[in-house]
Amino acid sequence: MAAFPNLFFISIFYLILFPACGQTASNPADKNASEETVNLYINLKKLLDEGIMFGHQDDLAYGINWKYEAGRSDVKEVTGEYPAVFGWDIAGIENDAAVNIDSVPFSAMRQYIKQVYDMGAVNTISWHLDNPLNGKTAWDTTHNSVAAALPGGSKHDVYKSWLDKAAVFFKSLKGSDGKAVPILFRPFHELTGNWFWWGKNTCTPEEYKALWRFTFEYLAKEKKVNNLLYVYNTSSFNSSSEFLERYPGDAYVDVMSFDSYTSEITAMDHFVKEVDESLAILTQTARKHDKIPALAETGFDNIPYERWWTAVLGKALQGHKISYVLLWRNAGWMTREKKYHYYVPNKGHSSAADFLRFFTNGNMIFSEKLRQFNLYKSVR
Repeated sequence: MAAFPNLFFISIFYLILFPACGQTASNPADKNASEETVNLYINLKKLLDEGIMFGHQDDLAYGINWKYEAGRSDVKEVTGEYPAVFGWDIAGIENDAAVNIDSVPFSAMRQYIKQVYDMGAVNTISWHLDNPLNGKTAWDTTHNSVAAALPGGSKHDVYKSWLDKAAVFFKSLKGSDGKAVPILFRPFHELTGNWFWWGKNTCTPEEYKALWRFTFEYLAKEKKVNNLLYVYNTSSFNSSSEFLERYPGDAYVDVMSFDSYTSEITAMDHFVKEVDESLAILTQTARKHDKIPALAETGFDNIPYERWWTAVLGKALQGHKISYVLLWRNAGWMTREKKYHYYVPNKGHSSAADFLRFFTNGNMIFSEKLRQFNLYKSVR
């Protein structure tokens, strides 16, 4: 069992050197962020008045019944446009794997990220990293895993070596203009859940905050990875205080978000109510802290309700100013589970017509509308 006896003193040290507030409204948490990253941050704030960007995980890599076909996208084949936001995951980078947790080659991912940047769209990256305490998966919830990764912990050097590898990948992301591609980085996501080694059942709020702050400082200062905007992400919550219980501080965060999924047709009304209420709390909290609000993951596996887009998701989003909503991946046929797994319709799907109606909603932003905002160009 790992111990972390100096947690209190290190937390105080971080708070003194890196205060939780005081950043300007016009700059991201990383004070050395690249020009394009600063521009993205500023423009994402301005874009809140224009609508909600639509996102999809692994959109360019694969879809329902296809993989790694250049130019393909299930979203594009239904709507005629790519998403505005593209999600990726770098789990596996810590083990020098050639492919990520979803079998996407990192070499291909790098090219997809470049393609997204070149088209003026947004990339976001999550990381289902293994448990540094024992090398098991992100879903191993052995107690004190977070403490082990912290300075003074038994696996701190292991964790740092993993950050080193992530840093190399982040710094390798370049657009056709040769500039570093800005990334919305969403580490330790769904932090209020109990299914990851960084979850609320495996560590204290102070331990979680210390892990986030160390990760930020190590990447931004030690490794000079300056193309990241940091996304704080929870699962369900009922109040602003609950949402912020493990919040590391304004000096370490750029985007506030949560994840929420529909699980049953009978639960759709509950989903609308819960997401609507959560978005109200989120947007109010984000305004107070001068952060960008987002719904970082959502969806209904297989989309069994044909009007889910306008009558459920659209209804939940209505009236809320958030930066983006990202649907989870279209994995297609899952051999082990013996079922299809997807969250966006392909052509011919029963919900495709409603998805097209959702797409034409004036409040939703896809790739073509987004292009006009020149997110990576200066607005000063």
